[in-house]
Amino acid sequence: MTSSPSSTPTFGRWLRQRRRSLGMTHAALAERVHCSVSALRKIEQDVRRPSRPLAERLADRLDVASDERARFVAFARGERRIGPLASWPPLPLPPIPATEDPAAGDEGSGRSAPWSRLYVPYGPTTPSIGVLPFALLSADPADELFADALADELVGVLSKVPGLRVASRTSSFAFKGRSADLATIARSLNVTGLVEGSVRRSGARVRIAAKFVDVASDTTLWSETYDRALSDLIDVQDDIARSVVSGLRGTLLGDPASRAADPRVDALLRAATRGRTRSARAHEFYLRGRFLVDRTTPEDTAAGIALGRQAVETDPDYALAWAGLAGAYASQAAWGWAPLDPTFELARQAAERALAIEPDLPEAHAELAWIRMTYDWDWHGAEQSYRRALLLGSGDRSIVVGASLLADNLGQSADAVALARRAVALDPMCWIAHGNLALRAFNAGLIDEAARAAAAALAIQPRGGLLHWLIGTIDLAQGRVDAARDAFEREAHERLRLQGRALVAHAAGDRHGARRLLDELIATGADDSAFQIAEVLAVRGEVDEAFEWLERSRVQRDPGASQAQAGPLLTALHGDPRWGEFLSRMGFRGRGPARDAAPARSRPGRSRAKTSRT
Repeated sequence: MTSSPSSTPTFGRWLRQRRRSLGMTHAALAERVHCSVSALRKIEQDVRRPSRPLAERLADRLDVASDERARFVAFARGERRIGPLASWPPLPLPPIPATEDPAAGDEGSGRSAPWSRLYVPYGPTTPSIGVLPFALLSADPADELFADALADELVGVLSKVPGLRVASRTSSFAFKGRSADLATIARSLNVTGLVEGSVRRSGARVRIAAKFVDVASDTTLWSETYDRALSDLIDVQDDIARSVVSGLRGTLLGDPASRAADPRVDALLRAATRGRTRSARAHEFYLRGRFLVDRTTPEDTAAGIALGRQAVETDPDYALAWAGLAGAYASQAAWGWAPLDPTFELARQAAERALAIEPDLPEAHAELAWIRMTYDWDWHGAEQSYRRALLLGSGDRSIVVGASLLADNLGQSADAVALARRAVALDPMCWIAHGNLALRAFNAGLIDEAARAAAAALAIQPRGGLLHWLIGTIDLAQGRVDAARDAFEREAHERLRLQGRALVAHAAGDRHGARRLLDELIATGADDSAFQIAEVLAVRGEVDEAFEWLERSRVQRDPGASQAQAGPLLTALHGDPRWGEFLSRMGFRGRGPARDAAPARSRPGRSRAKTSRT
């Protein structure tokens, strides 16, 4: 009788399943273990065996537990028949895509695989948790950052555990300082479990109390108190994360919950903690720097970059800090707070350094994707980077939002909306996630959903950037001219407010007023709002002038031009042969970089109308 392949797998089959479950292509794994793609394929087909050094490198790169390493090498070498490894079947990572490379489409076809292949959809049985801000019991208010960082780090680690949905920091931290029972919080976050705790810092010592609660049954699945030196903080974070994952073994790994050592749990956490440091000092520099950068002011961003530099000087192999620096530099350049070209190049160098240290760090892939999308207009490169980031970090709201923006720019509206909905599920109390969904839904023609999402965003953040412009545009699409006028008047962005006024006047039939407002927009925004001018002209049916201004927006590298395929305001141009020619010059046809645009340094002004760092 033949044994079932699931109980006694060949090494080649095991390797193929393991590689795919970890989201690696043949090329990626071959590069990391220093062998050819051809050799790797032959090993997976069981037509050859790896050498002992190659088997050792495979063990390193496939997260084989240390206590199984010898058995793994023997299995790989065919030196003796053994039972299945503890890590067979593969870890519960995203399902195996139909293509060999989930970050690519059909080879030679030019088509991209659906973005949905890169993540597991959330369902009613998906285990879900929120990490609440840890209560500060110290007398010194300066320790608040320390307490917040502990919870923030746990969110970051747990969100990378496959099969687990973790409420993002923005949503969880909305309950900071508020008195609400756990059941209410869980309903608001749409989670079934909560991690909460307290922190007391005294000199070089810290006491951390934490517990993991199943809210539905009101059962504490795990609790622990740690009295440690500050230098042991990273170990404490890892232990808390390990305890949470162990408590969810029944749903994540199919085993009863247990705190007993489990190499599969260790493998999950090793993958989730890639790119971190063991240096407490470097870690503190990084956390303080990230806190400042998140404030999004010129002074705080510069100070945050200085702290990020200290982090990587303290530990040059701190990949996550390098990725953070990339994001900080990119924000500094995008907001015009530093010279554009050299600062974006610093961002690129930092992202590439992070990936050289840790090739599977999702944050670094996402930062490189953002640079390629917003600065290079390299759509193919941006798409490959975002797909890789999403494959590795589909639980990170900012990655999902960025991927949805790119999908929309590429004309993949269904994928863009699906990704935007996922971002809202990850961070239901984040106005950026709701606003992003509103824009993606509007671009896809889902006007009612767009209106609901925009209203949700406005309820969370009444001063959210671009929200009033978006609501006004939705109102116009619904024929509510008076409501649109009111919304546009509340928009803080001067150029968008003026564009909205011109659109309202046109919709109301005020020909002279509409022309006067358009002329005013041209007079004040020719250098930095060419795309918005083109949109107004297209809505008015002035096609020739619209194409002239659209081309001007491309040459000026107006960020709005990158979203030409997505927005419905240019619909009147779509039937004109010049539309396809414009898309080709932008690089959308064939997905190459945009051609013939002015160098970035010569941009006289930069409209940030419909792009944002998240």
